[in-house]
Amino acid sequence: MVVLLFASFLLLILIGIDVGIAMVLSAWFGIFAKPDRAVDAILLPQYLMNGVSFYALVQIPLFVLAGDIMNRGGVTMRLIEWSQSLVGHFRGSLGHVSIMTNIGMAGISGSAVADAIAIGKPLIPAMQKAGYDRSFAGAVVAAGAVLGPIIPPSIPMVVYAQMANVSVAKLFFSGIVPGLLLAGGFFFISYLVARRHGYPTTPATPWRGRLSATGRASWALAMPLLILLGIRFGLFTETEVAAVVVLYALLVSLLIYGDLKLRELPRLILDSGKSSASILFLLAAAGPFSWLVAESQVDKHAVEFIRSLSNDPATILLWINVFLLIVGILIEPLPAMVIFLPALLPVVPLLGIDPIHFGALIVINLVIGLLTPPVGMLLFVVANIGKIPLAELSRGVIPFLLWSIVVLGFLIYFPALTTWLPNRLL
Repeated sequence: MVVLLFASFLLLILIGIDVGIAMVLSAWFGIFAKPDRAVDAILLPQYLMNGVSFYALVQIPLFVLAGDIMNRGGVTMRLIEWSQSLVGHFRGSLGHVSIMTNIGMAGISGSAVADAIAIGKPLIPAMQKAGYDRSFAGAVVAAGAVLGPIIPPSIPMVVYAQMANVSVAKLFFSGIVPGLLLAGGFFFISYLVARRHGYPTTPATPWRGRLSATGRASWALAMPLLILLGIRFGLFTETEVAAVVVLYALLVSLLIYGDLKLRELPRLILDSGKSSASILFLLAAAGPFSWLVAESQVDKHAVEFIRSLSNDPATILLWINVFLLIVGILIEPLPAMVIFLPALLPVVPLLGIDPIHFGALIVINLVIGLLTPPVGMLLFVVANIGKIPLAELSRGVIPFLLWSIVVLGFLIYFPALTTWLPNRLL
């Protein structure tokens, strides 16, 4: 049964069927191939509903909507202006501006692809016009966009928290240190490349100008603080804070920045609803699929196989991450989590691995796949925006990719990098 389950799923994916629909169809095939036929296929819709019948999942459409409202509300240009005032005087200024802007955008949208589009459209042409190599211009935008799902809020972290039954708030805090480590390395790589190629810089912005730019961007920068501090001090629950940030995004975009018009809101809500529906349908499809995986005891066999490799948790995590790095090249983060977490999660308590640490590793690992040649989603998005040949962009992204893998290695062997902050504050 389990062979048919996975074989049919892979076959459906290869012929171009959507991941969610492929999971539902393969689960249907799996039910009919179940030896004892203890489950009637008529129950398939019930298992679908069970996959999304959790109150906490309301965070997903709310966070998606808040990010879309802020993106449409003029946030990107204000963050670019703010970043320019702070780091524009360093060698390769626009590269640093891209990374700094991505740090700010990560705390708003939580989506790597959305951030790459929002930041790449104005900055890639600007870098090319200033004499930057187009492979570097695209690579630095793609690398910075990786921070989106790592620095809170993060849709993949919400999904993992639901599947693993752990605290969303702790997962959010677990991504802060890794996100800053990644960003610090990206800044250094950007500086080295800019120095080597003699990329231009701009005059330093006076302190008055920096303060003015910070003031204009402060409403956008306050959004991640609202999320983290609201949860930390018990002002809102993990679910309530998602609704609060939607109201905050509306206030900022409609009344303070004024770039979003009221007549645009229905269309924006519709677009956000479509994005949310695709995520929630994937989770619904995981219901029957995950149940059949559990029924076939794949998790038990996975535990036995992983334990046969080593008894050291760090070594086991290393092997799991090597496997997921390969998976992440081929499959986007959310589908990969839905497919493989049911088999991997039982390993966590048996080996004494902190589930928050494991969750941070899973999210960061699979997000790195978005940056990995030759089929990383961010590479396709940025290549399309900047009109950059994919092979050329792939070469430019290699230093950033290598640093991302180095950070992932640090996180495997030093769990405190992900667990210290959430354990300290929550």
